[in-house]
Amino acid sequence: MDRVRPAEAPTGGDEFSRVAVVIPALNEEEALPRVLADLPPVGLVVVVDNGSTDRTADVARAGGAVVVGEPERGYGAACLAGLALIAGRAEAGVFDPAVVVFVDGDHADHADRLGDVAGPVLRGEADLVIGSRTLGTREPGAMPPQAVWGNRLACFLMRVLFGARHTDLGPFRAISVAALDRLGMADRDFGWTVEMQIKAARARLRVVEVPVPYRRRVGVSKISGTVGGTIRAGVKILTVIGRHGFVRWTPREPAERDAVRDESRGCESVEV
Repeated sequence: MDRVRPAEAPTGGDEFSRVAVVIPALNEEEALPRVLADLPPVGLVVVVDNGSTDRTADVARAGGAVVVGEPERGYGAACLAGLALIAGRAEAGVFDPAVVVFVDGDHADHADRLGDVAGPVLRGEADLVIGSRTLGTREPGAMPPQAVWGNRLACFLMRVLFGARHTDLGPFRAISVAALDRLGMADRDFGWTVEMQIKAARARLRVVEVPVPYRRRVGVSKISGTVGGTIRAGVKILTVIGRHGFVRWTPREPAERDAVRDESRGCESVEV
């Protein structure tokens, strides 16, 4: 894995017209408008309402996003629902995505730095870019101690088992559509980010990290903000790392990807 210095974020024009942004959101009515306001103009913004009981869906629509409902709780489930909508629009010929960017809906990520994260992929310099909070500047209290240590442990294990040299499991990341197709992402819970990084290493994708700033989120984290959430997330991440350490996996080939798409037609997430 390489590291690159952040480039100037493009301004104006249609630099990000083939970028789709996926924002998983659970009860983020207060934070989400700020995230959407920070984003530069892109081709498509998908907010996945992951079973919210507040006005998350309403404020997302008001902010110009397409809203998808995914009642099954789980970060991975929400990401997969957003990807299903993007794939459906691509197959319908109404949108031609080249890059997918994932960003959290709690305003901890600096969505206005999308150019730093998506830029290397758009320029053909990388297949996957991870926004590293470790290399960037973190606001005091933005990552609680248990999150920092858990992050370090996961990165250490990925380096030992897979040769993947990462400093972070940061949620703010960009990946080319072609690379994403090869990975066949499947985790529906807290293991989504680590699954992507392990599979990227095994598929020999060009992976880079860019430093990104990170601030205290709006509201209380559903994961690191509670003891139970921290334990569940930690166990799941370690389980995913351990499972991939013993299971043989190969990237999807084009014919296999097409077959999977054919089987999944009619099961795509529905806009709400």
